Amino acid sequence: MNRILSALMDRLRGPLQALSSFWEQRDQRERMILSVGIAAIVLALLYLLLIEPAISGRERLEKNLPVLRQQAATFQAQAREAATLAGKGTANVPPITREGIESSLSRRGLRAQNLSVTPDLIRLQLPSASFSEMISWLNEMQKASRVSVVEANVTALDASDTVSATLTLRQQKADQ
Repeated sequence: MNRILSALMDRLRGPLQALSSFWEQRDQRERMILSVGIAAIVLALLYLLLIEPAISGRERLEKNLPVLRQQAATFQAQAREAATLAGKGTANVPPITREGIESSLSRRGLRAQNLSVTPDLIRLQLPSASFSEMISWLNEMQKASRVSVVEANVTALDASDTVSATLTLRQQKADQ
């Protein structure tokens, strides 16, 4: 540490002697003017680098604070609403039956070639079905019976909007 300090002092010795010589050559009035000028420059730098950014930042924050408070209040209200809705849960949906699936398929003009209903999964095969009707049926089943697609294998057929599909569905329980 002392070596670094002494090396720094050796390097600054020349410029400091030049500055000291310059200062000694000035009379009292010039020294006073230079001192006031240096003090003004230092104060201006302090203001520009420290004080002005703090003041402008504070003004910007004061301007944005009402908007931020409104957003925070909105977020808190939404969080309370979400917590309330999560606490209520959803109504229990009765388990899906084979007859219920067959009737909902027939309402859409669809017919399953193979249909297997177990307590956990529903598997069905639609050999030639309208793609748009199948999607509408899945949407209806999702809304009415909380059914989600676990696996889908869909193959387009030659006719427009016609597919061959094998679907595996799962009915979500009330606690999921």
